[in-house]
Amino acid sequence: MKKGCEKYVPFKPIHLEHREWPDKEIKKAPIWCSVDLRDGNQALINPMNLHEKLEMFKLLTDIGIKEIEVGFPSASETEYEILRTLIEGEYIPDDVTIQVLVQARPHLIEKTFEAIKGAKNVIVHFYNSTSTLQRKVVFKKDMEGITEIAVNGARLIRDLTDKMKGSGTNIRYEYSPESFTGTEPDFAVDICARVMEVLGATPENKIILNLPSTVESSSPNGYADQIEYFCKHLKNRESAIISLHPHNDRGTAVAAAELALMAGAERIEGTLFGNGERTGNVDIVTLALNMYTQAVDPGLDFSDINRVKKIYENTTKMVVGERHPYAGQLVFTAFSGSHQDAINKGKAYMKESGTEYWEIPYLPIDPADLGREYEPIIRINSQSGKGGAAFIMQNNFGYILPKNMHPEFGAVVKAECDERGRELTPNEVFELFRKEYLELDGPYKLIKHKIYEESTDGTSLVHMDCIMEFNGVEMSVSSTGNGPINAFTNIMKNVTGEDIRFVSYSEHAITSGSDARAVSYIEILMPNGKNYFGVGISHNINLASIRGLLCAVNRAEKG
Repeated sequence: MKKGCEKYVPFKPIHLEHREWPDKEIKKAPIWCSVDLRDGNQALINPMNLHEKLEMFKLLTDIGIKEIEVGFPSASETEYEILRTLIEGEYIPDDVTIQVLVQARPHLIEKTFEAIKGAKNVIVHFYNSTSTLQRKVVFKKDMEGITEIAVNGARLIRDLTDKMKGSGTNIRYEYSPESFTGTEPDFAVDICARVMEVLGATPENKIILNLPSTVESSSPNGYADQIEYFCKHLKNRESAIISLHPHNDRGTAVAAAELALMAGAERIEGTLFGNGERTGNVDIVTLALNMYTQAVDPGLDFSDINRVKKIYENTTKMVVGERHPYAGQLVFTAFSGSHQDAINKGKAYMKESGTEYWEIPYLPIDPADLGREYEPIIRINSQSGKGGAAFIMQNNFGYILPKNMHPEFGAVVKAECDERGRELTPNEVFELFRKEYLELDGPYKLIKHKIYEESTDGTSLVHMDCIMEFNGVEMSVSSTGNGPINAFTNIMKNVTGEDIRFVSYSEHAITSGSDARAVSYIEILMPNGKNYFGVGISHNINLASIRGLLCAVNRAEKG
C-alpha cells in the first residue's frame, strides 16, 4: 500500500480569507428534508414496496419532517405510480411539501410535471453534474456546455410552472450542482447564479441551492470552507436557501454537516440512521439529537426512538447497529467499572442536588427523553467494577447495598462472569446475591431466641436467650448488651470462641404497607483481619439484624 496511495489525487483546499465559521455556533435547527424514500430507497438491496413506502412516509411526517423527497418519478413506472398514489390517496398533509428529483433533461422534466399534478406543495429538484472529473470523464463538456444544460433545464421548468398556474399546485425550485465538492468554487457560484436568474429567484420566492458532498472528498473543515466561500461570493444571496446533502464516504458526514451549518447553510437533506449509497447519507437522527444535547430544539420528535428504529428496520430491512449513536441497543449501557461507578454517582448527585440540568457522566442525553428509561443502563460482565453489581441490585431489585459492601459482592459477581465467560443478566446477579447471603444455612443456626429489656436509671440493657445449633449439635446460650445486635454479637462470640467485632450496620425497607419487610446489612471484623458482610430480612427489624449478623459469621466460617 505504500506505493498504492500515490495514485490518488488529494483534495485541494480553497483559499479562504478571514474564515468565519470556526467562531460560529449552531443556535437553531435547519430546515430538514428527508431523502429516505429516494436516495435511501435506491440504495436498498430490495427497494421498498408501496406499503413500506407509505409506512415510511407516515413515520417521517409523525417525526415532524416537513419536506420529503418522495422519489424520481421520471425514472420508472414504479416511482411514478408511488407518487400518484401519495397524491390521489391524499396521504400528504397540507403542511408537508413533497420533493421530486429529476435530471436536467427535457423529456424527464416533462414527465415529472405530469407526475406532480394535483399535489398541493411541491419542490421540483433538478440537477446536473458539474465537477471537474464528471466534465472530463462522463460528459466531455467544458464549463459553458455544463452551464447550458442547467440553464436549459431551468428555463423549461419555469415554462411548465407557468402553464400550471391556477391549478392549485404551489411549486418551488431546487437546483443541485451535483458533485459540488469536486467542482471549482467559482464555477459552482456562477452556474447557480445563472440558474437563479432564469428562475427569477427573489427574497420572497427563494430558490433552494443544494450543495451536495456527493462523494465525501475532504475532512469536514474543507466542506465548511467551500460552503462559506459559496455563501460569500453568491450574488443575491438573500434570494437563496443554501442546502446541504452530505454523504459519508469518509465517515465524517455528521461533522461535515455541522461545520457547514456554521458556515452559513440553512437546510439539510439526509436520511434516518444514515441509509444511502455506499456508506450512506448524513444521519438525521444523530444530527438532530446532537443539537438537542446542546440545548437546541431540533424541531423533530424522537421521544419514541425504539418505534422509529423498528419501522425503519421493517421497511428498509436494514439493521441499526448496537453502537449507533442514540438509537443503538447498547449506547446507554456501561460495562466498564469506572463508567458504572460514575453513572451511579451521577444519578445520586441529581437526586440529592435537585439540579434542573442533566449531569450524569458518560450519558450525554437522558435515555428517558428518547423513551428508553426502562432499559438497563448498567450491565455486568468481567470488565464491570464493584459498583455495577450494586447498581443492578438497587435499580432492579431495590437492595441498597452499603458502599463498603460493593467490593465484596462485586468480586463474587466478577468471579461468576469469568467462570461463565459472558455477561450476566440482572436475574443472574440477584441469584448470586440470594445464594451468597440469603440462603446461607450454617454451620451456625439460630433455632429459637427470646429478647427482653430492662431499664435502670435511664440505662437500657437487653437480655437474649438463644438456642443455637452448630453442625447438628444444639446449645443454649445467653448474653446481654446495649441493644439486640450487641447482645447477639456477644452470643456469637461465646458460641464461636472468636473475638468478633461489630463494624457497621444499615437497613432499609424492601416492601411497603402493613406487610412491609426490612433488610439489614451487618459488617463484622474477624480476628484474621478480614471484614465480612451479612444480610438478613424479616418483618421485624431486630430479627433482620440478628439474621444479618448470623449470615456474616457463617460467611466468615465458610471463608
